[in-house]
Amino acid sequence: MTLHTFLPCLAAVVLLTLTPGVDTLLIIRNSARGGWWDGAVSSLGICCGLFVHATISALGISVILLQTAWAFSALKTAGACYLIWLGVGSWRRAVRGGSGTRFMQPSVGHCAFSFWRSFREGFLSNVLNPKTIIFYMAFLPQFIDPMRPPLGQSLVVAALHFTIAMAWQCALASMVERAAGWLQRPRVGKIFDALTGSVLLYIGARLALEK
Repeated sequence: MTLHTFLPCLAAVVLLTLTPGVDTLLIIRNSARGGWWDGAVSSLGICCGLFVHATISALGISVILLQTAWAFSALKTAGACYLIWLGVGSWRRAVRGGSGTRFMQPSVGHCAFSFWRSFREGFLSNVLNPKTIIFYMAFLPQFIDPMRPPLGQSLVVAALHFTIAMAWQCALASMVERAAGWLQRPRVGKIFDALTGSVLLYIGARLALEK
């Protein structure tokens, strides 16, 4: 990748990373649930999913998904159901009255930090998001040299995206953790869980209903 190509690629990746979306919401939700580590590991899962999208885009599998109605519909439905499942989980905590925040006692209660749970939630929320596939299909070709193998170039772009997204999302998790005292208030915790749950449910429902 030449400097002429790298700079616009970098700008596009930064803008994409800073644009609020499902990834941002998940980081805030999980950081409020289990502190910085919960948010950081969720970010790791999200960012690892980028390599999956880069690979399938480079290999042309995304074209098959986009041109095969039932395959794309199945992927979209799976992603929507997963977001709805996360939203229901947030609402269950809100209704039970047990806030997801456990900064001072990370190993106590039903919200104890779990590496694999956090990683899985981040990874699946990214991999099952069909909009990410569409974005990579439109995004990657702008920075791929057709005279060179596309897979290696796609993974380079994904690595750049990985680095920037990890830095931003870990910083976001740190900001959420610094608000621990405020978020640990029972009333605030209930409102926060209900709010994030509602947004996740809305995004999931909208994704499921989109044509």
